[in-house]
Amino acid sequence: MEDQANSKSIIVNYGIILAGAGILLSVITYAMGAHLKPHWSISVISIAMTTALIVFGIKKYKELNKGFISWGQGVKIGVGICILSTLITAIYQYIFMTYIEPDFMQQAMELQNQVYLDSGMTEEQIEAANEIGQKFQSPGILAAISIIGAAILGFIISAIASAIMKKTEEETY
Repeated sequence: MEDQANSKSIIVNYGIILAGAGILLSVITYAMGAHLKPHWSISVISIAMTTALIVFGIKKYKELNKGFISWGQGVKIGVGICILSTLITAIYQYIFMTYIEPDFMQQAMELQNQVYLDSGMTEEQIEAANEIGQKFQSPGILAAISIIGAAILGFIISAIASAIMKKTEEETY
């Protein structure tokens, strides 16, 4: 039971820290006026923060578990951190798109339409793309896509980190 309490508290603590860092990065990007067309470095920073907090979470669990951690325990912690962080961030994004910048999706669509025009798409093709895109603009669908993406990213990062850091009691004999 102590194992479960340790993993839950680590997931909650590091998930909240990751969400806070992500929201802070989003607010900074918005304040700089780069929220519609963020620089590639924002993605790099975001992935680096995610990787670091997953690794720190797995390492903390291993420390609390007397130096032992299985691959599965590490993956569970990493994916849990990412999913919790994404749930919290999705709430922030909903507030952002509803109250702070209610025309955000419209602005993003206009920007994307310009990219379509520049690439040589016809008006009919752009309209068809917009119809498909609008189906994915509801907060619920955006949150679901984000959570699935976070689970996949969390799995990849934590699978690698867990494979490196794993140490079971059987390996010590």
